[in-house]
Amino acid sequence: MISPLVEIMARLRDPETGCPWDVQQDFATIAPYTIEEAHEVADAIARGDMMELKDELGDLLLQVVFHARMAEEAGHFAIGDVIQAICDKMIRRHPHVFGDGETTGWEAIKAAERQNKEDKSAMAHVALGLPALMRAEKLQRRAARTGFDWPDASGPRAKIDEEIAEIEMETTADRLEDEVGDLLFACVNWARHMKVDPEAALRRANRKFEARFRAMEQLAGEDFTALSLAEKESLWSKVKAQADS
Repeated sequence: MISPLVEIMARLRDPETGCPWDVQQDFATIAPYTIEEAHEVADAIARGDMMELKDELGDLLLQVVFHARMAEEAGHFAIGDVIQAICDKMIRRHPHVFGDGETTGWEAIKAAERQNKEDKSAMAHVALGLPALMRAEKLQRRAARTGFDWPDASGPRAKIDEEIAEIEMETTADRLEDEVGDLLFACVNWARHMKVDPEAALRRANRKFEARFRAMEQLAGEDFTALSLAEKESLWSKVKAQADS
């Protein structure tokens, strides 16, 4: 089923008869689109829109084929190699399903795989392109597996107070950015200890804020921007009360 898409991409990338825009692209220029398409898949899932999800999964699949085509042109690998590699990986990580082995744990198997790579650090291969909250949580989980972690949630909770105090003492923009980053990192750590996915939690908060703001605008009518801050806060309280009831 994927063959027609592979053939389409080959034609688009043809230096003589292909699309000039597609021919000009490289891994670096396409990477932002790949990230964007992955986020649009997540957005369709969050909204429960299955027809949109179908379209977005197609767009994401196109990104995979695009990268594989560029790699094939450079002599690195082709789409068939990509598919074979992920098949091999899934079989290797599920010996209790595809072999005679017992379940040893997904993370244990991945850790063993990392030992065969040049970078053997516990921090190795945590993608730089991940959303910052997600990457922070993953780095923390990697560190925790080595024993470098707070024993309970009280540690990161106290760290949050410490970071807030440091922020209040800073005056330069660069140092403020550094300290705010430390605060966010501590918040992620606290969420992790409470078994809360920080990325999912913030997505939920974003959706809640957007929905309440839109409801506030509807209550105000066309003159929302002309209202005073006190009037806007009053509308916000009404919307919040309705949502909580």
